[in-house]
Amino acid sequence: MDSKALVKEALAAREMAYVPYSHFAVGAALLTKEGKVYRGCNIENAAYTPTNCAERTAFFKAVSEGEREFAAIAVVGGPAGKPPMDYCYPCGVCRQVMAEFCEDDFVVVVGKSEDEIREHTLIEILPHTFREKDLNR
Repeated sequence: MDSKALVKEALAAREMAYVPYSHFAVGAALLTKEGKVYRGCNIENAAYTPTNCAERTAFFKAVSEGEREFAAIAVVGGPAGKPPMDYCYPCGVCRQVMAEFCEDDFVVVVGKSEDEIREHTLIEILPHTFREKDLNR
């Protein structure tokens, strides 16, 4: 699947966002190495800390179904009810979740639309990862 198609999936996922507090809707589309796509959206909570980002929703859905090998993720976001106006990058917690399950060359696609796309590797957006090997130092 190309980046444009993956961003299209993320835009569709964004439509399901539950954002009554921030009104900032985010969608993610996670691509496994076998070509399956898991969608995620942000889901807010009045207590704030239980809120879950779109990227983590997609990862947790995939992992809960046994997936462990991932190729790419697309992320889009912006004010609810409007098209994305800028690129929406994963937060630090989501980047750390990516580092748990993905290699440095995992592709992170951010888009404003299907035609306005930026691609990065995980190591570019999280240059100093913390992984299992770091627990044994």
